[in-house]
Parts: sequence; structure tokens; C-alpha cells
Amino acid sequence: MSNVDNIEDIPSPVGELTLKIAATPQDTNIYGDIAGGWLVSQMDLAAEISAGKLAKGRTATVAISEMDFLCPVRIGSTVGIYTHVKEVGHSSISVRVEAWIQPPFESDEQEMFKVSDAKFVMVAIDGNGRIRAVPES
Repeated sequence: MSNVDNIEDIPSPVGELTLKIAATPQDTNIYGDIAGGWLVSQMDLAAEISAGKLAKGRTATVAISEMDFLCPVRIGSTVGIYTHVKEVGHSSISVRVEAWIQPPFESDEQEMFKVSDAKFVMVAIDGNGRIRAVPES
């Protein structure tokens, strides 16, 4: 069997598409690529959406780890942020977040490239910003 026949050899996003956004010129760094901080912000927002569903309310980011930036993002790319809940504790939710792009003007509209991934740890918070328990599901 060749490598092409093995579907596991073809990289694809893990998790649920949580956020999809276009990378625009106002999001660039001084070199004309999309700023890493902008990408982290989008990934954080997706982690908050994902964790908020389980927490049934507000969450806050308490840690980001294992973050890798694999390649630059060009203006005009469509950025898809995928989330996968890895662990739920008493008040915390660990979410794996992957950022994938579809570059602008590519001939194969299905071709996507992974540009970043990270582990986000979120905590459920109440209306006063205090940590609370994640409801049982």
C-alpha cells in the first residue's frame, strides 16, 4: 500500500469548526504577514466558544501552552479554527485548538494547511468573574 492510499497520511483538522474568518490587511505585521497575536486572539475566541458550550456560560482563559506556529498566514487566506475538548475538570476545560488556512487564489479550493495549534485551559466563571463549577452534562 502506498502512502497516498493511507488516509492517515493526509493531514486534516481535528475537532469541530468553531470559527471561520478572513485574514485582512489590517491584521498584518510589519512584514505584511498576518500577525501572530491576531491568530492567537482568534484561537482564544474559538476556545472560549467551545468551552462556553460545556460551561453553559462565561469562561476565561487561564493558560495557553504547547503553541506552535508552523507557517505564515497571507492576507486573503480563509482561517478556520477547529476545537476539540480534551478534558473537563471541576471548573476547568482543556481545549485543543488548531488553526488551518485555505490560501487565497488557490486552484484547489479544498486544500487547507495547518498553521498553528495550542492547548488552551479555560475556567468557568460566574457573573462576578469568580471561578465556578462546570455543570454536569
